[in-house]
Amino acid sequence: MKKIPKEVKKSEAFAKKLDPAYQADKGGKIRLVVDLADPTVDLKWYKNGQEIRPTPNQRKYIFEHKGTQRIMVINNCSMNDDAAYSVAAGDEKCTTELFVKELPVKIVKGIEPVKTTVNERIELECEVSEEGAQVKWMKNGVEVPTGVRSRYRVKCEGTKHFLVIDDASRDDTGTYSIMATGGTSEAKIQVDLKPLKIYQDLQDMTVMLGQPIKLHCEIYPGNVPGRWYRNGQLIQPNDRLNIIHRNKVHRLEIEACSLHDSGDYTFVPEGYSQSLSAKIHIIDPPRVHLESLNFPDNTVTIVAGNKLRLEIPISGEPAPRVVWMKGERVILESGNRVRAETHGDQTSLTIEVTEREDSGNYKIVLQNEAGEATASVKIKVVDIPDAPDAPLVPVVGGDWCSMTWEPPKYDGGSPILGYFVERKKKQSSRWMRLNFDLIKETSFEPKKMIEGVPYEVRIFAVNAIGVSKPSEPSKAFTPLAVTSEPTMLVVDDVTDTTVTVKWRPPETIGAAGLDGYLVEYCIEGGARASNQTKAPNGLCDNGQMGVDTNSPEDPVPHSDNWIVSNTELTEKTKYTITGLTPGTKILVRVKAINAAGASSPRTIQHSILVKEVIEPPKIRVPRHLKQTYTRRVGEVVNLVVPFMGKPRPKVTWLKDGKPIEPSHVSIRNTDCDSIIFIRKAERSHSGKYDMKVQVENHEDTAVIDIQIIDLPGPPQCVTIEDVWGENVALVWTPPKDNGNAPITGYTIQKADKKTMEWYTCFEHYHRTCIAITELVVGNEYFFRVFSENMCGLSQEATQSKKSALIVKEGMQLKKPDYNDHDFKEAPKFTQPLINTFAIAGYNATLNCSVRANPRPKVIWMKNKITIIDDPRYRMFSNQGVCTLEIRKPSPYDGGLYTCKAINDLGEAQVDCKLEIKVQTQEL
Repeated sequence: MKKIPKEVKKSEAFAKKLDPAYQADKGGKIRLVVDLADPTVDLKWYKNGQEIRPTPNQRKYIFEHKGTQRIMVINNCSMNDDAAYSVAAGDEKCTTELFVKELPVKIVKGIEPVKTTVNERIELECEVSEEGAQVKWMKNGVEVPTGVRSRYRVKCEGTKHFLVIDDASRDDTGTYSIMATGGTSEAKIQVDLKPLKIYQDLQDMTVMLGQPIKLHCEIYPGNVPGRWYRNGQLIQPNDRLNIIHRNKVHRLEIEACSLHDSGDYTFVPEGYSQSLSAKIHIIDPPRVHLESLNFPDNTVTIVAGNKLRLEIPISGEPAPRVVWMKGERVILESGNRVRAETHGDQTSLTIEVTEREDSGNYKIVLQNEAGEATASVKIKVVDIPDAPDAPLVPVVGGDWCSMTWEPPKYDGGSPILGYFVERKKKQSSRWMRLNFDLIKETSFEPKKMIEGVPYEVRIFAVNAIGVSKPSEPSKAFTPLAVTSEPTMLVVDDVTDTTVTVKWRPPETIGAAGLDGYLVEYCIEGGARASNQTKAPNGLCDNGQMGVDTNSPEDPVPHSDNWIVSNTELTEKTKYTITGLTPGTKILVRVKAINAAGASSPRTIQHSILVKEVIEPPKIRVPRHLKQTYTRRVGEVVNLVVPFMGKPRPKVTWLKDGKPIEPSHVSIRNTDCDSIIFIRKAERSHSGKYDMKVQVENHEDTAVIDIQIIDLPGPPQCVTIEDVWGENVALVWTPPKDNGNAPITGYTIQKADKKTMEWYTCFEHYHRTCIAITELVVGNEYFFRVFSENMCGLSQEATQSKKSALIVKEGMQLKKPDYNDHDFKEAPKFTQPLINTFAIAGYNATLNCSVRANPRPKVIWMKNKITIIDDPRYRMFSNQGVCTLEIRKPSPYDGGLYTCKAINDLGEAQVDCKLEIKVQTQEL
């Protein structure tokens, strides 16, 4: 749809409205003109919506009427007139906008240079081209402040502008300028100080801290004020500091000086180039402020190994010289581990790694010109304690011990809280702690130890800092228990001065073994004496380190005096108490002694009367001597014949009714047996030996028949009685010497005359004639005969003087052909080894038989280890019978024994177990 142009409505009030905009120069005037359609309409002018009313005294706005024209004239346009204007005629209104153009302000008369002195008045004047123009005053390119508190004042009179400085100072020197929109003007101002006369200058002072300070000077002219400065800072009066100015005199008074009051003081008269100066030196005696440490008794405690830095405040003016000392030694600042440093108002002592040797009193010495001060600080370095000395183990029991120790020589500077105890087996490296709660005492009893195992113990000391290093281990000790009391204590013999007792070993011996026995006796009804009699090894009569304890079997209470009979321990289970008084009654007891001490005593139940009793003698001939005792020539004869009788019997020996020559036969008699000893038996020693044992009128006899035998002689004569066919008849006579033993048989041998190699035909033949058969036809034979008794064959044989030829006429012997038989065979055991046992101390033999060809090599092994060159073993092999002899075996010789046979065709082996039994001791 085509746009229809908007139809402008024609104004009914205005014939001509205001132009849209007007422009006027600042200070000029402008005419705003409108034509009214109806001259009678009231007209009102507005500026920014505010009605403009004419005022009679001002010529700013002038309203004119010319016909239908209405005119408003704005005179002397300013920037305030730059606004929106409107005119209202009835209900209609038209508007316009006035723009005021500002003209540059020009400087008509510039400012002039000024040279003056301080405290004088300076006034700079400048004239511009326009009244009320805005200008800007500048100093050295910076706008001059003109506030209420500013020392600069600005005023304007018409077109003239002024900058006034009422009280000039040297700071006012510089280049001043005024800036307008149409130009600038500048000039220099030079402010100099006034010359000054000094009647009394300020004096340097040294003042003790806390004392008053009075600075005094006199200058001319007297009415010149001034300012006091300390170290360049303006001094303001206060309650403590007072500044006085009377005529020519200027004074600065401080009631009680402080360190801050020290410095350079300067009095500067205002307006003058000169100043007065003095130096105030405040001195203060040095002091050490230990109270700031908050340590009781000035004692510093630290754990060894930590770093210590002790900072102590100090005071003094001038700064004092600080010296740290420990004893006579000065601690330097250049020290590595221990050094002293001083910075400002504090001094410090630094110990990088504290040690025990750092403990002690440290002295601090401060010196300056005001005096000297000293103070002491105690440093206590606490550490873990030293390791205690090795503990002692005075008493050892079966599974416990008693241990004591001394506290460590150094407790680390902190009280010992307790101890830890550890133990280990001597052969082990693993220590075991025995207590988890600290032990307060210096003794302890470890328990639950294994008897017979060596142990060591050690100690740890504990304080508040920690646990010490372990002590050296104690000497190794072995928990050992005493044995049980001996058993079966009985009286074996009594004489007029001796009592013999015997017993059996304790039932329980323990790991400590048995060292011997202690025999004690006491006289029944004897005087009351000490219960402790010193015995071997330092034991008392009860074996418990001097404490008497009677066994329940002891019928005698503590009141009897036990006497130790044997000064050295006896290992036998029989003992004779000597030196007794005949007719007295005694009680006897025996204790078993080992490394752990003495056992409980075993006491005979009833008292023993010391008086010998006659016992008729009786010979107890051993069973093997009740028949003929036979030995070979050259062997040892050692016969023991026990007997009984009291008092000691008298023993006599006869051989075949005659006394025995001591040079031929040695006889030794004891209280209970008699011994016949022949070192090398001969046949002349044979015979009947008569033994007689006599006690007073009582006697007993016995006969011992000893037969010494030897090899027999050869038969006296061997004769060939007859030869027929393949048979020969022999006859011989018995030997002249039978070797002192009956002939038990003969051995007959034959030999072919061609080879003269002897072959046995018969053994153990009892008759003196024999027929030898199956002889080889055509051979010629000789024969010989050996005689034999229980000792063996005669050393020589008797040979037949003639030979026997075996001949058979009319018959030709044809020798058949035979193939050689292969007798080779791998080893094979025909009789194996048998599991057996042997008695310790008695020789044992192991036997087996093997068949093999060629002859095998025999190897004996124990526990799979070959037996080689061991003197305890002897090995025999005869005709396939293998024998291993073990000489006096011990329990360690028991085990698995193996016999192995090896040849070129193979090998074989057999095993057996050998057990060695220990023979127990019997009474």
